[in-house]
Amino acid sequence: MAAERLSVRKIREVLRLSAKGLTNRQIGRSLDISHNTAASYLRRAAAAGVDREAAEALDDVALMAALFPPAPPASTPRPLPDWAEIAHELKKKGVTLLLLWLEYKATHPDGYAYTQFVKRFRDWQSSVDVVLRQEHKAGEKLFVDYAGQTIPIVDRATGEIRQAQIFVGALGASNHTYVEATETQALPDWIGSHVRMYAWFGGVPEITVPDNLKTGVRHACFYEPDLNRTYLELARHYGTTVIPTRVAKPRDKAKVETAVQIVERWVLAPLRNQTFFSLAEVNAAIAALRARLADRPFQKLEGSRRTLFEALERPALLPLPAAPYSFAEWRKARVNIDYHIELARHYYSVPHTLAREAVEVRLTSSAVEIFHAGRRVAAHARSHRVGGYTTISEHRPKAHRKHLEWSPSRLIRWAEGIGASTGALVQRILESRPHPEQGYRACLGLMRLAKRYSPERLEAACFRALRSGAHSYRSVKSILEHGLDRVPLEEQAELTLPAAHENVRGAAYYQS
Repeated sequence: MAAERLSVRKIREVLRLSAKGLTNRQIGRSLDISHNTAASYLRRAAAAGVDREAAEALDDVALMAALFPPAPPASTPRPLPDWAEIAHELKKKGVTLLLLWLEYKATHPDGYAYTQFVKRFRDWQSSVDVVLRQEHKAGEKLFVDYAGQTIPIVDRATGEIRQAQIFVGALGASNHTYVEATETQALPDWIGSHVRMYAWFGGVPEITVPDNLKTGVRHACFYEPDLNRTYLELARHYGTTVIPTRVAKPRDKAKVETAVQIVERWVLAPLRNQTFFSLAEVNAAIAALRARLADRPFQKLEGSRRTLFEALERPALLPLPAAPYSFAEWRKARVNIDYHIELARHYYSVPHTLAREAVEVRLTSSAVEIFHAGRRVAAHARSHRVGGYTTISEHRPKAHRKHLEWSPSRLIRWAEGIGASTGALVQRILESRPHPEQGYRACLGLMRLAKRYSPERLEAACFRALRSGAHSYRSVKSILEHGLDRVPLEEQAELTLPAAHENVRGAAYYQS
């Protein structure tokens, strides 16, 4: 079975990191792929004459076509055995490479000869479990993680206690250490800590090394279970490269684990008997102890973390960008037939030709950007109005196009096929919107209710909704969920009042 291709975003990142001078192994660790995979994509790009700049000029479809042209008929490659299984079998008594090769040839007569079989196995064996002595160059690596210990914060009003998380970052060459408290380990706090940390150091390392924290490395997202998209965008903004530690490889994170221990002893332990009522109070206390830790003399070396940082590491750091990174969250969405996408119950338009297409959304506190095939197709100011529409007139078709599957007349005809009440309700929904297509979602929702509850029950629910003046999909859904469509409507007697009663004051009352 052929290996699954990398996403276009990862391919672009392979080209970007290669242009920065990273090795295939570093690229593989950064993107959670093997170094052989990184090398193979770089070879494809070189053969196609596509470098990073050329890739930026191509959209996703064109880039994939350049890298994966139709292949000419080729001979079937020789099958390779599972080398890990071969190594496992060799541990058994009496098993030799010759015996395993004979079994391999019996299954694959066109496989490798014994000499190549042994050579390839030895090559694989020599590449397994290679231990690298970590010698950190100035400005090269910054290790980040959360401490296991937390600091309690007391709510003055309720007495409730919440635990502040402790973020730690340590430079590889000077051991200069940043520490701060955050409310959570969620993505906004994780990104914010990096922004403040880079500013505190006054520069950016070539490589940022996080632990395999789900927030930054394996975000809980079905569609993108690798390096978090927002974290990757942060790295691009600052010009650094994210290479997470390998799972179950303590050597990779020895630097930050040592820094965490030092922070727990010299920053957190002195605060153990203090009571804090806000996150600002905690960080003010941490800042003082953080400065004291930076000036604490080394035990076996001259100077301190601060002096070593100023002399050795600060000149080697990459410069900060002109503006700090502004937090943005990436989401997946699908364009509805009304050429709008839904975000937090607000609707934003895209060009009507993209109806039913999958898009990516970059969401900030003030803006919404929509991308299709790697290109931005729409941008809006963010709105928090529930149920509202933000529509650009250029996105709307001049007339309702014939190629669109649904139209107001078709929706009304479908509804009338259910019953007169359903047809009347659909017509009122469409007439209540400034543009009919803004009511398509509600009408399609009614169609789903017909499949779920039956057309007869939908007709009864629409009749009840019309009588009560509730002309919306949510009202009909609520009626069906509570079974009110099966309850007879009570006839309401007309309310008549006598011409004179105690609540009628008369003109004389107001003249006095």
